[in-house]
Amino acid sequence: MPHHQALLDNTDWGALATPRGTGESLPTALAGLLDPDPVVRSAAADDALGGVSHQNTIYEATVPVALYIAAILDQPAITAGEFGPDTGPTLVRLLDWLSDTAYDADDECVNVSERHFGEGYLDEYRELRAFRDLRPAIFSAVHPLLGHDDAEVRHAALITAIPLTEHPALTAHHAELAHHARRLLATSTDRHHRDRALDAMKAWGHDTGDLENADDIADRERRARLVAELASRAGG
Repeated sequence: MPHHQALLDNTDWGALATPRGTGESLPTALAGLLDPDPVVRSAAADDALGGVSHQNTIYEATVPVALYIAAILDQPAITAGEFGPDTGPTLVRLLDWLSDTAYDADDECVNVSERHFGEGYLDEYRELRAFRDLRPAIFSAVHPLLGHDDAEVRHAALITAIPLTEHPALTAHHAELAHHARRLLATSTDRHHRDRALDAMKAWGHDTGDLENADDIADRERRARLVAELASRAGG
């Protein structure tokens, strides 16, 4: 993993496309993620993450931003303090962004896009391909957080790690992640986390019958009804 300061200094941010133009303002925002003042960090996260996030798209600037964020996950300023009542610790917020981005670049998204745009979709979408190639590096930064003392951090790290391990070099970690998923499902009430963990366990061939609670079953049945309704409308 490159040093975060080297990434900041050696990237030509102004030449990289973002949803709103180019990334010349990103170095200031990214550096602010390490500020000891949580208010400054909150504003920096808004600017840095919002500056490369729009409609589930991977932009040129998304790739070095993701690598920079992965590189600072072990920095003291990231693991301390909260932004405010509606956000949570910096570390969790950054993990959540990495997770969302990894899911936007996962195999399912690629498969859906290839059905719509043709099999050459990934070859032509070099930003997406670049992010997918970085998954082992990002995983190496996320992996130590699976054993973090704080459950919120552990769970966020797991949900980030799951899509990253679709990379062929990382599939051997599925057994380890399944262990962490069982721990999450035994304690967490977070709907998003539970859905991601259960979906992963099923994809890896695990029986989840003993892991689901009543809310999980109700949500699964609701989603099945929604899929059936959409299919019926499409067929009609």
